[in-house]
Formats: sequence, structure tokens, C-alpha cells
Amino acid sequence: MSTALVMLMTPGVGFFYGGMVRRKNVISMIALSFIVFAMVSLQWVLVGYSLSFGPDILGLIGNLDFLGLKGVGLEPSGTSTIPPLLFMIFQLVFATVTLAILTSVFAERVKLSAFIVFGLLWTTLVYDPLAHWVWGGGWAAMFGALDFAGGTVVHISSGFSALALTLVVGKRIGYGKETMEPSNIPMALLGAALLWFGWFGFNAGSALAANGLAANAFVVTNTSAAAGALAWMVASWVNGRPSSLGVVSGAVAGLVAITPAAGYVDVLSSIAIGTVAGLLCYGMMFFRIKKGIDESLDAWAIHGMGGLWGAIATGIFATAAVNNYTGLMYGNMSQFFAQIAAAGTSVLYAFVVSFVLAKVVDMTIGLRVKEEEEYVGLDISQHGERA
Repeated sequence: MSTALVMLMTPGVGFFYGGMVRRKNVISMIALSFIVFAMVSLQWVLVGYSLSFGPDILGLIGNLDFLGLKGVGLEPSGTSTIPPLLFMIFQLVFATVTLAILTSVFAERVKLSAFIVFGLLWTTLVYDPLAHWVWGGGWAAMFGALDFAGGTVVHISSGFSALALTLVVGKRIGYGKETMEPSNIPMALLGAALLWFGWFGFNAGSALAANGLAANAFVVTNTSAAAGALAWMVASWVNGRPSSLGVVSGAVAGLVAITPAAGYVDVLSSIAIGTVAGLLCYGMMFFRIKKGIDESLDAWAIHGMGGLWGAIATGIFATAAVNNYTGLMYGNMSQFFAQIAAAGTSVLYAFVVSFVLAKVVDMTIGLRVKEEEEYVGLDISQHGERA
């Protein structure tokens, strides 16, 4: 059930992003999420799961023992209560939604063929190693870093990769000179609703059992989302009017920030985490706009910075009342520093490798569509369809 919930998040991202781009690019944005789900599903069963969760090589990557899901069984073994095959597909939907988040920076200007090549390379060389570092027995896990459901693996990786890609892809034609209004705000709100709904599988499901830990993760996830939504709403109200898109963006910021902490913090801490996330990500969006950075759907401001805050917040608020870990508030400095080290390394790795991969793809097959194709929109130029 949790796997099915998380699957819905990938098209949810498509609708969220599709409502925020111009009308001539709506189909393109939604289609990217469906293409992501199909191609990462194959990449994961062929090689991605093995690289992420195969036996460890030097703390950096898994080996190829599970290539093509060889040896991934149907019955629980050891201390696990779920079949390895079920764990595999639960992790598959995490991998798909992560690349879907990254489609933010490809909005309205990148060739479909270039995205497919980049996406496969990125999932293999960025997502899979990070998943191994944190969840597959790699160096971050050995170092003691905590990430319950993907603050580092999912949100830091996609958010800071988006920032790196922006430097390579460049701005849309007319950015900063023309008005680029969202095509369909109700569609974006629907996408955000699907994300909030699916996130319960994302975080509560990461307990890998229907137990008290899952219940805690479920409750703190909802609470942080609510706090983030209201914090963003108040901040935008102070500066003008509280837009509906701002409210749901704040909710997503709260969801992002609680993700690494959901299995380690209590309800009151989740209010603080969500509130800070809403205000921080709102501020980062304005910082991006002020600097003229055309990362138009704010994967960096919301997922990157929200995930970074959530990873650090885990090291602050973790409490033994929820799990067997404590953070800075309870005198555990080492956990706080472990979180900073793992998050900082992940930021650097995702940014640098993504920048290099984007440069390679750009120098070989080219990232951008032709100017006239961008002008008419990617729905027609890439798919031959109108929304």
C-alpha cells in the first residue's frame, strides 16, 4: 500500500509542475513524469537496485550481485518482516519520484532526448551511490548519519542537482523580460494534493512495518506539512497576498523537511521543523528570483534547501522517545555533526557530478531545443500535441 501511495507521487509531481508552466508546455511537464516512471523502473530492476543495495564496495557503491534482481527473493529473511522483492519495488518508487523532482530545471527548454540520456546517467551515477551511502550500508550509514525516508537521498540530491543544471541549461528565452504566468493553478493544487497524500506512504512506509514508528512518521509528516503551509502563507501575506500556490508550496517544503526526521522526532519538533522549512524555502525562492536564476519550479529552493534543513534538524531534534537516537537538544553533538557531514558531502557530490553530466550531454547531443521550438512550446515541438 505504501509503495502504491509513493507511485502516485511521480505523476503528482507532473501535475504540480504542469500547472506552473505556460500553457504550451503543460503536456511536456506531465509527460516527463510518466517517462521517468517507465525508464527508472527498468533501470532499477536491471542495475539500480544492485548498485544501491548490493553488498558494499569500499563504502561507496553496491556490487552487481543483484543484477537483474538475481537472488532478490520472495520470502522475508533475517530480521526483515517483508519480502526482499517488496523492499526492492518500494525503493524503486523512491528513485522514480527523485528524478521527477529534478524535471523542474528542464521545464520549457530542454530536448526530450537529452533529458532521457541525462536522466539515466543521473539515476545511475548520482542517485544510486547516494542511496547506497545512506541506506545500503555505505560510508554515511557507517558514520552514523540518519535519513529516515530520503532528505539526503531524494531531496538534497534532486534540489542541488537542479541548481547545478541551471548553470548549464541557462535561462528560458524572455526570462525576466516577459510575463510567464502559470497555465493552470488548480492543476498545480491537485498535484500538490497527490504529493501530500502519497507522502504518507513515503514516510510512514519507511518504517517497513505497520507499527508505532509508522504511526509516528505519519503524524509528524502531516503536522510538518501543515506548519509549512501556514508559515509560507503568513510570510507571503506580510509581503502582499497569500496565494494558493504559495500555501501548497509551503506544505511541500514542510513535507520535504520532515522526511529525514520522520522516524526520529516527536510531534512538537515537527511543528518547528515545518515552520522553519516554510519560511526558509520562501526566502530561498526570493533569493533565486533576485539573483536571476531560472530554476523556474523551485526544486532547489524547496527540495534542496528544505532537505538540507531537514537533515540538520534530524541531528537537532532526534529523541529517544521515538527511536533509539538523540540529537543536539538532548546533548548528542556527534549526531548533529554526522548529519552535517553527510548532508554537506551529498550537496557537493550531487552538485559537481550533475554539473559534469550536464556538460557532457550538452557537448555531445545538446540540451536545449531550437529557439523556434522553444517559442512554439515543447508540447508541439517534442510531442506533437496540445493541452
